[in-house]
Amino acid sequence: MPSVTSESLAASKRPQPRPGVMAIAAYVGGRSKAEPGQRTIKLSSNESGIGPSPKAIAAFKAVGDSLYRYPDGSAHDLRLAIGAHFDIPADRIVCGNGSDELIHLLTGAYAGPGDEVLYSEHGFLVYPISAQAVGATPVKAPERDLRTDVDALLAAVTPATRIVYLANPNNPTGTYIPAEEVARLHAGLPPDVLLVLDAAYAEFVNASDYEAGFRLVEKAENVVMLRTFSKLYGLAALRLGWAYCPPAVADVLNRLRGPFNVSSAAQAAGIASLADRDFLERARQHNETWRLWLTNRLTQLGLDVTPSVANFLLVRFPDEAGRTAAEADAFLTARGILLRRVSAYGLPAHLRISIGLGEECEAAASAIADFLRGDHG
Repeated sequence: MPSVTSESLAASKRPQPRPGVMAIAAYVGGRSKAEPGQRTIKLSSNESGIGPSPKAIAAFKAVGDSLYRYPDGSAHDLRLAIGAHFDIPADRIVCGNGSDELIHLLTGAYAGPGDEVLYSEHGFLVYPISAQAVGATPVKAPERDLRTDVDALLAAVTPATRIVYLANPNNPTGTYIPAEEVARLHAGLPPDVLLVLDAAYAEFVNASDYEAGFRLVEKAENVVMLRTFSKLYGLAALRLGWAYCPPAVADVLNRLRGPFNVSSAAQAAGIASLADRDFLERARQHNETWRLWLTNRLTQLGLDVTPSVANFLLVRFPDEAGRTAAEADAFLTARGILLRRVSAYGLPAHLRISIGLGEECEAAASAIADFLRGDHG
């Protein structure tokens, strides 16, 4: 008979999580700090290269005198501002504590034990985490050349499939599929399967064949589009996202979300950000300029850079001792330059680099050049 240890006996007497919870690999974000006292260049979390609009900062500070008040539980003014900005009906918008909260709410609402949640091979890690959290089975479909393969996704659909998550553009690859491919994916799904278009990086895309998801949401009952204020708008610390939904899905999310899930500060800063169109355009132009510069520089160094339409680059390092991604990461970290390991996404030979300030991109490229030359002094 197996022995009963004092530790296992003690564990049996405390509350136990639902089966499967302890099998979840917790999400680990990009690192924020280097060694104490060292200057840190953080390019690990796909944050805005130039930060938030000054108008958003002012709106955030103005809320300080009313911290004792609960926020508007319906985010009424924010939804109106989003609706006006994108020319969509405000009553089909649901705001969340980041788009991560909306992912968890959607998964919990439409999937459970015995169900499957489908996503692309290198898709956002929160998709499988949210599935496991509700007892559903996460299923990933293979990609082709680090791009979503619609045929592979459709081939993976079973009678148990309840949700398909499509990050477009995708993180961490930075690639996208055109609107006609998204439409083909939707057309191939049963009407009772929810297609969630995660367009967190949509604002950075400058491609004529791309569409974030507005058109599909407007004509289908089983499509939701997710957006965030964490990237282009530079409001990552405030955790603000939104969903554009069919009326029935909006009703479901509003029944499940917390009554005050979006803070007053986030609502105020979000409204101010949307109004500062000149700043948003400057942020877009900054990203395009330095994404191209960094792509060219790293390619000149002999590295394989996946073409990206987002605010980051996925870079493959050689499979040879002294030049691997893990060794590059350690070398750069020692210099206070923090990139993102993406082994958890099935990409152990790659690092992901966010587009930061110009001097930060230059510093990262220079340090990578030193690493590849073997200059470890």
